[in-house]
Amino acid sequence: MQNSKKLMLAVLIQAALVSSVYANEQSEAKGFIEGAEGTVLFRTGYLHRDKKNGVADTSSFAQTAIVKLDSGFTQGVVGFGAGIIGDASFKLGENAHAGNDMIPTHGGQDAQGRVDAYDHWARGGAYVKARVSNTTATYGTQVLDLPVLASNTARLVPEYFTGVLVESNEIENLNLVAGKFTENQRSSQIKSDGNELDRAIVWGAKYKFNDAVNASYYGTDIKDRLERHYVNANYSYKLANDSTLTHDFSGYHTEWDKKADGGAYTYSHTTNDLSNLSNNIWAISTTYNTGPHNVMVAYQQNTGNTGYDYGLGRGVGDGHQTIYLPNSYLSDFIGNNEKSAQLQYTFDFGAVNVPGLSWTSAFVYGWDIDVPADPEGDRSVLATSDAHEREFFNQVKYTVQSGFAKDASLRLRHSYYRASNDYQSNYIGDTNEWRIWLDIPVKLF
Repeated sequence: MQNSKKLMLAVLIQAALVSSVYANEQSEAKGFIEGAEGTVLFRTGYLHRDKKNGVADTSSFAQTAIVKLDSGFTQGVVGFGAGIIGDASFKLGENAHAGNDMIPTHGGQDAQGRVDAYDHWARGGAYVKARVSNTTATYGTQVLDLPVLASNTARLVPEYFTGVLVESNEIENLNLVAGKFTENQRSSQIKSDGNELDRAIVWGAKYKFNDAVNASYYGTDIKDRLERHYVNANYSYKLANDSTLTHDFSGYHTEWDKKADGGAYTYSHTTNDLSNLSNNIWAISTTYNTGPHNVMVAYQQNTGNTGYDYGLGRGVGDGHQTIYLPNSYLSDFIGNNEKSAQLQYTFDFGAVNVPGLSWTSAFVYGWDIDVPADPEGDRSVLATSDAHEREFFNQVKYTVQSGFAKDASLRLRHSYYRASNDYQSNYIGDTNEWRIWLDIPVKLF
């Protein structure tokens, strides 16, 4: 582990020192003010989960404005800049059944299961950045998009991380990243370190071999929680009649640390040896695209003595979006030893003179899930090794193409999710979910 971190750091330093093989980004810097950009995203979000089997429903409805003010880089060999990112929100209605990482609450519930949600709240932070040639270092509050440490952006407001991230593009077609983060604020948390992250170190590389082939590797070491690695390879090529076929492979390997009190940070393990908890999950998919039609088939599989768990308790640094695999909707199909298969279809209505409108429908079925008989006792004794789950997903999205409301979008998403009896309390449980998102982006400057 230490050797891989040192190697990635050495590669980043070397990339910053060698001569660029293509255009120097810093030499084209416009200036601190001249290169500045400012945006605000007005979002109205509604998320409702209609639970079954006696479980209370959850429902959240709120409005936010997500602001990002980003300066340009000063001119010179080394460019400097700064920025602010944050959000200000207020609830719509009582939100007595708020949940699902949408709206922060004051904690606790009454006898009817109702919660006391915040009426209004604001979050965010600042960052500074420096650039040499094609290498940029950013320190402060950030929204991450890394396969091993990703901010959850599927809620009302994004998840924030605080730390430093270095990104280098010195070598053509090669992107390198390395960073360290010490604070994590999930979407429904008020405190900047509400998730109590101690330290997360990340590193990775992505290389484009040619127009058809890409490959990447990323890793993370989250102190006293886990060590995780991700690999991906993608191959796309043209067929007759301007159609395209794309093959994709991706996978994770995770090793979990043991709690100080002797417990586990995972929740689906089927072993009593908590010093050796690990999971492998991989997926392969093939996508066929022709005109407005897009069809994908995917297969995904877990192995190991636990599932691809997000972790119990705080400090894991994961808002449940660090799962860059195809079988991921309401459920991520991550059960212990689970296998799952998917069929997805997308249609672009631009082909019938309605540009900006798309529809996606998918069905995923998972099987062979191991479920412990007694979660508080002997974890090696199974209630079943054949639990199953299924999800029928539909989404319609329309984006305005021109005029004063250009780029505004409305997204309606619905998931019908069902699981076998033995898997009800171990994961999501039978649910009908609606998500309705209205996004109105405004460019300030």
